[in-house]
Amino acid sequence: MLEILILAAGKGTRMRSDLPKVLHKLAGKPLLGHVVDTARALGATQTCVVYGFGGDAVPQALAGEPLTFVLQAEQQGTGHAVQQALPRLSDDSVTLVLYGDVPLTQVTTLQPLIAAALAGRLGLLTVNLNPPDGYGRIVREQGQVKRIVEHKDATPAERSIQEVNTGILAANTRQLRQWIGRLKNDNAQGEYYLTDIIAMAVEAGVMIETHHPAHAWEVLGVNSKAQLAELERIHQHEVAQGLLEAGVTLLDPARLDVRGTLRCGRDVAIDVNCVFEGSVSLGDGVQVGANCVLRNVTVAAGTKIDAFTLIDDAVVGEANKIGPFSRIRPGSTLARDVHVGNFVEIKNSQIDDGSKINHLSYVGDTTMGKNVNIGAGTITCNYDGANKHRTVIEDDVFVGSDTQLVAPVTVGKGATLGAGTTLTRDAPPGELTLSRAKQTTFSGWQRPVKTPKP
Repeated sequence: MLEILILAAGKGTRMRSDLPKVLHKLAGKPLLGHVVDTARALGATQTCVVYGFGGDAVPQALAGEPLTFVLQAEQQGTGHAVQQALPRLSDDSVTLVLYGDVPLTQVTTLQPLIAAALAGRLGLLTVNLNPPDGYGRIVREQGQVKRIVEHKDATPAERSIQEVNTGILAANTRQLRQWIGRLKNDNAQGEYYLTDIIAMAVEAGVMIETHHPAHAWEVLGVNSKAQLAELERIHQHEVAQGLLEAGVTLLDPARLDVRGTLRCGRDVAIDVNCVFEGSVSLGDGVQVGANCVLRNVTVAAGTKIDAFTLIDDAVVGEANKIGPFSRIRPGSTLARDVHVGNFVEIKNSQIDDGSKINHLSYVGDTTMGKNVNIGAGTITCNYDGANKHRTVIEDDVFVGSDTQLVAPVTVGKGATLGAGTTLTRDAPPGELTLSRAKQTTFSGWQRPVKTPKP
């Protein structure tokens, strides 16, 4: 049985923020959220999070996750943090210790540590760094790990060691409980170091089995905004490499941000500076222009999204043409061969096959049929100041430019609305409907002029 313990109580003074360090976001998700995802992927029967700084901010931020939270009211070191959680852990389990500010450790890196602990050994993740300053050194004798010495407590000879401790380990919980109970704080920091259990394990005849991550960045922690930015770029680079290997065309892999999951079909092309948030799916042949933001969107095959387009919580069908400078808001569904042009906003509307809204229009709370043409400057007036109302535009309707449709209103199939119309009643199918004031010319009228400045 595997139980995972995530240490997440630190303040993160160098972050210079009132937000707990583990709640700062990487790729749109809290650092701690990435570690929780890893715990879930490892199949832990229980994941316990030790929190401290920020009060209940950490439990509240992850309230929807099946986690056990334990408060470390005073931060007295990693060993002390583990001690707070031990009453929640089963003696018959293996405990894997992770850190809430180390978000990029891969599942495949951790699995050998768990296997070692299940086999009665202590699994320890180490890495070779040059320079190793600030890290606890792995002290070996005849190739076997004997102890870990913290940088501040190390001798000059020990400081020359480049193999360092990452803090990530897996051990039998019953043994871990015994070792934690023997920890002392007689060191330069006056803290209870989790690393001191290594020497205790050696003394008890437990073999220390070390493993290295495939990449050194897997064990990098976040202690400052600069380090957070560094890990963000590392993560985005890995995401971009995965997309390239899957056949996606990225005009510049260094200018891509995926803050969630991005699934792409064949022959997808993405231009620079695009941001994908939440769950985004792009079908075969989809093209995304520069500087677009797609959030929780499904885009079907053959659709072209031009530059500076924002699509949020929407479903986009096949062979659409969207943008540039378009905004598709939540609740919208575009069927097939729909055209949405520059400076068009669509909200909570269903647009059927072949319909076109090409210029400078707002369509909100609308059900639009097939082959509708919406002229420039058209607005559906869906809000009366208190409530939203719906507009229905049936198939084959032509709406002239600068038209206002005051909901609730229905435009019948095949109807035409003349330019400049303000529609306040239903328009019958197949007929021309318009409303215009009488045109008048005022002879002798003069345009106002600016008053000269004194």
